[in-house]
Amino acid sequence: MSTAELPLDLGREILPAVIGTPVERIDAVEKVTGRAVFAGDNWLPRMLHGAVVRSPHASARIVSVDTSRAERLPGVHAVITGADTAGVKWGAFRPDLYPLAADRVRYVGDEVAAVAARDPETARRAAELIRVEYEVLPAVLGLDEALADGAPLVHDDAPGNIAHEFGFDRGGVEDWFGRSDIVVEGTWQTARQWHGSIETIGCTAEWSQDRVSLWVNTQTPFLARQRYATALGLPLRAVRVVQTEIGGGFGGKSGDDNTSVICAILARKAGRPVQLVNTREEEFLASRPRIPMRYTVRLGFTADGLVTAKDIQVIADNGAYTGKAQAVLGAATVRHDALFNYRAVRARSRLVYTNLEPTGAFRGFGNPSADWAVGQAWDLAAGKLGIEVPDLFLLNAVESGSVSPHNHRITSCELKQCISKAAKAIDWEAKRAARTPNRGLAMGVSVHVSGRRSFGDYDGSSAIVRLTEDGRATVIVGEGEIGTGARTTLAQIAAAELGLPVADISVTRPDTDLATHALGALASRVTYVAGNAVKRAAEQACQGLLEAAARRLERPAEQLWVEDGIVHGPAGPDGEGPVSAPVGVVVRAELYRPNGMPIVGIGSFDNPSEFPDQSRYGNESGAYNFVAEAAEVEVDPATGAVTVLELAAVVDCGTVLNPPLAEGQVEGAVAQGLGMALTERFDWRDGAPTHANFSDYKLPTANVMPKLHVEFADSYEPTGPFGAKGVGEIALDPVPSIIASAVADAVGVRVHELPVTAEKIFWGMQHGESAPVVPGPSDTPADEEGDAR
Repeated sequence: MSTAELPLDLGREILPAVIGTPVERIDAVEKVTGRAVFAGDNWLPRMLHGAVVRSPHASARIVSVDTSRAERLPGVHAVITGADTAGVKWGAFRPDLYPLAADRVRYVGDEVAAVAARDPETARRAAELIRVEYEVLPAVLGLDEALADGAPLVHDDAPGNIAHEFGFDRGGVEDWFGRSDIVVEGTWQTARQWHGSIETIGCTAEWSQDRVSLWVNTQTPFLARQRYATALGLPLRAVRVVQTEIGGGFGGKSGDDNTSVICAILARKAGRPVQLVNTREEEFLASRPRIPMRYTVRLGFTADGLVTAKDIQVIADNGAYTGKAQAVLGAATVRHDALFNYRAVRARSRLVYTNLEPTGAFRGFGNPSADWAVGQAWDLAAGKLGIEVPDLFLLNAVESGSVSPHNHRITSCELKQCISKAAKAIDWEAKRAARTPNRGLAMGVSVHVSGRRSFGDYDGSSAIVRLTEDGRATVIVGEGEIGTGARTTLAQIAAAELGLPVADISVTRPDTDLATHALGALASRVTYVAGNAVKRAAEQACQGLLEAAARRLERPAEQLWVEDGIVHGPAGPDGEGPVSAPVGVVVRAELYRPNGMPIVGIGSFDNPSEFPDQSRYGNESGAYNFVAEAAEVEVDPATGAVTVLELAAVVDCGTVLNPPLAEGQVEGAVAQGLGMALTERFDWRDGAPTHANFSDYKLPTANVMPKLHVEFADSYEPTGPFGAKGVGEIALDPVPSIIASAVADAVGVRVHELPVTAEKIFWGMQHGESAPVVPGPSDTPADEEGDAR
C-alpha cells in the first residue's frame, strides 16, 4: 500500500497488558554476570591476533614496504600488504576505499599493512618492524583548502574534491523572501564527534575452504556481509557474518571501516583464525566519526511570525573516504523541513574530500548538525520578532496530515503537544517572568524517521516465529541488538500476539546463514519495521496454533484465545464446560501425528515509503517521530563556564512499548548531545588528532548532566506495531542548538562553532564579537548578542 493510501486515523487498538509496561531485558542476566560474548571475548582454537600498520602522513605515495623483519619475528604467522588484497575499492555509496592502501595513503591512520601473530603483543611488535618508505604529498586539511582553486586532489576521479553534491529550489524561495518582513541569517559549523563506545570495533575471522565466517560487532550484519564480500573479491555466498554482543554502536559499527576485511585477509593467509580488535587509540583513527558541517542559513518570516522561506548552503567534510557520508548529508539537508510549514525551501549541499579521517554515521544521522544551525536561526528570528520561542514553534509546527516540501507525508504527529509539555516541564513562563542574571532559556525541536528508504527501493524486514513443544516461542530475525533493548522489545511484541509470557520468548542473534534478511540497526527502524514483521509472523503462528487447538479442543478456532501460555475455549453447546490446553501440548500434538507439522509463522513488512530521487524528493519513511527540548543554563561571567541546570525532553514516538527502555534511550541521547555541545573536541596537528584518548577527548560525565525531565507525548502511529514509532536517536538532535541559544539568552554571546566552550563565551563577553572562523555571509545577530565563533 502506498503512503497516499494510508489512513491518518485508524483508531487506537486496545493494547495487550505486556505492551506499555516495564519488562526486564531478556539479555540482562547474561550481561550483568559477564556471560555475554563481545567481539574481544570470542575465542577459537589456534586463534591468532592481528595488528595494523597505519600511515603517519595525511597524504603520501607509498614508495616501498619492507616486511622482512616482521616476518622473521618468532610467533608471526602472516604479514599482508595491499598486494595481498583483491585490489577492489569498496564503500556503501561511493566505492573509494581499498582494504589496504594500494599505492597512496590519504589520511593519518590509513591502513598500509597488517600482521597476525600468536598474541597481541607479538603482533604489535611485528607491526612496528615493518618499514614503509613514503613520498609525502601536499594535503588538504580543511574545507577551504580542499575547495580552493588548484587544490591537490584527494582522489583523482573527484574534480574539485567534490565527492557528492545536490540541490533544489522548491516553491520559489526568492519570491517568498521578497514577501518576508524579517530575514535572519548566519553561518554555523560543527566538529567531528567520535562515538566513544565502551567497546571498540573488532572481528574474529575463520576460513573453511573458500568460505569465511566473521564474528563482528556490527550493527548491520547483512549489509556488512555485502560490503565485505565486495572488498574481499568474493561471491556473497562465500561470506558469513555473525553478530556478537555490541558494547555501544551509535552508528559507528555500521560496517564502513576496514577492520573486518583486514582480519579476513590475515586469516586466509595465516590458515588459522585471527582476531583483530582496535585499541582505544586506533578507534580514534579507524572509526568513522560524525561529519563536520558548515551551514549558512537564511530564514524569512512575516511580521506576525509565519515562516515563509528557508535557504541553506551546506559544506560537509567527508574526510578521505566516503562511507555513509553521502546519505548523512542528504538527511542533514532535507529532513528538518518536515518540522515547520515552510512555503519554499532551497539548498545547495556539497560533500568535500579532505585528507582527514573519514566520517560517517553517528546517532542522529545529520539531524544534530542541521538542528545546530537551523535551530539557532529560529532562535534569532524569535528575538527579532519579539515572540517567545515556544509560541513561534506552535505557530508554525506541522501536524498529522502535513506534507513537507520534499513530500514527507506525516501520519501521526504530536509535535505541538511536545512543545507545550516541554515548556511546562522547564517552567518556561515563570522563569521568563522572573529572570535570573546570567541564566538563559532555550527550546529546540527535531524530526526523525522510523526507518528510511536508502539502500535500494526496500526498507523492510522479515521474521519467523516458531512455537516449540515446551510451549515457548523462538523469534528468528536478523536485525540484531546493539545495546538498546531491541531483542526485548521484539519479544514483547511476539508475546503480546501469542499470549505467552515474555520470559517464554527467545530472540535469535543475527547470523547471515540462519536468520531472515534484515537491514539492521539504523535510522531508528527496528521497533517500527522489524516490530511489524515480528508482529505479523506472530499473528500467523498464533492462527496456526488456534487451528491446531481447534482440532484438539473441538471448538471453532475463532472462539479460542491464548493467555499466559494456555489455549482457552468457551463452554460447548451441549453443556460441556470451558476447555483449555497448554500451548506446548497443542504444539506437540500437532507435530506428533501422521503428516504432522510444526507451527510456524512468517511475517514481513516494508516501510510504506518512497525511494527519494537525486534531489531527495520523496516520502523517505512511513512514520516520523518528533521531539521538543527545553534547557536552562547558567554562565559564570568571570570565566564563561556553562552549567546546564535543567533540561526537558518530550518525545513523540507513538506508543511507548517499554517505558524504562525508552527513557534510557532519551537519557543516553541527551548525554551524547551534551558531549557534542560542550566537551568533545580534539586538537589537530598535520591532519592528526594530537591526543587520541579519553584523557583529552572529554566525554560527558555525571557532573555535566542536568536535572532531566523525560516525558512522552500521548501519541499513536496507525502503521506501527501497537502504535509505536522509533525513539533511539531523536533526543540527541536539538541539544547542541538549545545549549548555544540558552547561552545567548543568558549573556548575549552566540557561539557559531562547536563545541560551546568557556573560552569562546568569555571572548565574546569581553570583545562583543570576534572575527568569523569561516568565510561566507556574516551572521546578523539579534539585538546586542556577541558573536563568538
